[in-house]
Amino acid sequence: MAQAKINGRCPLALLAVLLLASGTSSVLAQTKRRPAKYIVPGNTIVRLRMNEKLTSKTAQVGQTFTTTVVTPVYVKGIEVFPAGAIVHGHVTHVERASRKSNAGSINVAFTSIKIPNGVSYPISGSLASSDSADNEGEVKGNSSKKRNRSFVGRGMVVGGLMNGAAGVATGGLIGAARGLIKKGEEAEISPGTEFNMILNQSVTASAFR
Repeated sequence: MAQAKINGRCPLALLAVLLLASGTSSVLAQTKRRPAKYIVPGNTIVRLRMNEKLTSKTAQVGQTFTTTVVTPVYVKGIEVFPAGAIVHGHVTHVERASRKSNAGSINVAFTSIKIPNGVSYPISGSLASSDSADNEGEVKGNSSKKRNRSFVGRGMVVGGLMNGAAGVATGGLIGAARGLIKKGEEAEISPGTEFNMILNQSVTASAFR
């Protein structure tokens, strides 16, 4: 009788072992399929190209626009933000060109990036100057002075950025930038204008596949 009980338990024990092994294999398989995560540090610079036209003559606070990543961003040699990714932004402040001969200006913020494979990440980004960046786009030095720049006058950007459409670079100071434009001009950013965005905080992303 005892032998019969033992023999009866063997298949149950074997079944339990097989189920446990199957569950363990499933967990391991899921673990292996999880993509590695990479942290794009805050203060990383991302080169963007404007997709739509913005002008201080008609822009409204809250108005949305899109830009395209020009130069890929890498973390430890791994591409995370490829060229062609779409960055979404919106207008945060507008100054119309005044009768007192002051040029118009536009401030913007960037809120998300959509990778060509369909993955999207929330971001917090600001318009930034282009100096002091290494080949992976990470700002060195006191980056707090390089963010929150404004589009000023005829599609130019305060902070030494390049207007891709017109091929005109401004100076690094507001006074210098205003000295290069006609008085009373509205800020106008045409499609194709290139500029830099700086990340205000880190972003966790997967490798681009």
